Amino acid sequence: MINTSVFDYVNVLDKAADASWLRQEAISNNIANATTPGYKRQDVAFESELKKALGCCTHESMDAKVGNLKASDLKPVAYTDNSGLSYRLDGNNVDPENENVMLAENQLKYQGLMTCINQEFQNLQAVMK
Repeated sequence: MINTSVFDYVNVLDKAADASWLRQEAISNNIANATTPGYKRQDVAFESELKKALGCCTHESMDAKVGNLKASDLKPVAYTDNSGLSYRLDGNNVDPENENVMLAENQLKYQGLMTCINQEFQNLQAVMK
């Protein structure tokens, strides 16, 4: 079997896209439950995990850092955000305006990730020609 690192960046971008997809679902649920008494907003943590995984060795190049990552170690984690905070008397902590801004931001991030993944495959195609 050939041992190659050709898909290292694709694997990391794939995990980031998965995390963005999960965040999209969480934000959509937050918007849908903006008037539900006692509902606490959900979010997804991924960027901090990726930063921690990539920042461990400052003397390595980015290629080496990405090559040393195990895609299975990069897992997006859903969590309840600011569970002690409430904007209303009924205990709900969802701010619909903020959620809509986060939804737009996440959509742009996801589109950027898809563009990067497509570019990586275009690069591979160009090399194979």
